[in-house]
Amino acid sequence: MWWKNIWNTNKPTGEAEEKLPATEPELINVAVKSDVGNLRTNNEDAAIYMRVADKQIADLRGCLLMVADGMGGHQAGEVASRIATEAISQHYFSRKKTESITEALSHAYRAANSKIYKLASLNQSQRGMGTTCTSLVIAGNQLYYAHVGDSRAYLLKENQLKRITEDHTYVQELLKNKEIDPADAATHPKRNILTNAMGTKPELRVDAGKLEHTFEPGDKILICSDGLSEYFIDSELAQYLSKGSPETIADQLIATAKQRGGHDNITVIVAEHRPTQQLSSPETRDIYIPITREYDII
Repeated sequence: MWWKNIWNTNKPTGEAEEKLPATEPELINVAVKSDVGNLRTNNEDAAIYMRVADKQIADLRGCLLMVADGMGGHQAGEVASRIATEAISQHYFSRKKTESITEALSHAYRAANSKIYKLASLNQSQRGMGTTCTSLVIAGNQLYYAHVGDSRAYLLKENQLKRITEDHTYVQELLKNKEIDPADAATHPKRNILTNAMGTKPELRVDAGKLEHTFEPGDKILICSDGLSEYFIDSELAQYLSKGSPETIADQLIATAKQRGGHDNITVIVAEHRPTQQLSSPETRDIYIPITREYDII
């Protein structure tokens, strides 16, 4: 598991590499958690929660939350998910000011896709590697998303859970075409086959947009890999999200997923819009990363 310049490598939580003073921080608590699961020996997921110290850029681009679930042998999946989170965050926060958030996200996704695809084409051991990638941007009280693959993003608002993303899977295509019933999707033998992933082709289809719902006090966000979502129906997720702090919720979700099988890596980001007077706990404090930081991708 790799936490991009925010968390120590191979640790689900940890100290920030660098913390800069806040300008006008978002009123959010964020927990980022991951677990290798019960069967895997390595963690091919990656996750970030990132904001920049530059006030002008922060006001323009908000903060970025992202989960990527890599795939490919010889630890290539871990490489793909790491590159995705690095490249997207770097490109997103450095895009032209004239671009909208949705445009900046889409361009950043395509830049990451090109980087992964090129690396895979030059390295036999990484041939065919790729990753899912699901991102949310919180800018003021507005929410924006970008999505590829079958990781998921949800919004809990007034105790109602809204699934923001649509899986890019073979089974989802069957559902859309009404070739199978929803009850059969969870156990379909081809439910894990992706129809769209980052880094596997030279061109990338990105689902991106702005939510019609705003992010208000009491609302919660969940972004997760399929190692979590495969063990829960939406109504269960709503129940978990309705009680507790982001850190507690993330721990409970991961523990339950492991109890129910834990066959894959499990990665969770939970974000909560908090009241003005509430402060972040040490485990879920705001993290600030300078926009001038350079990234070395090997």
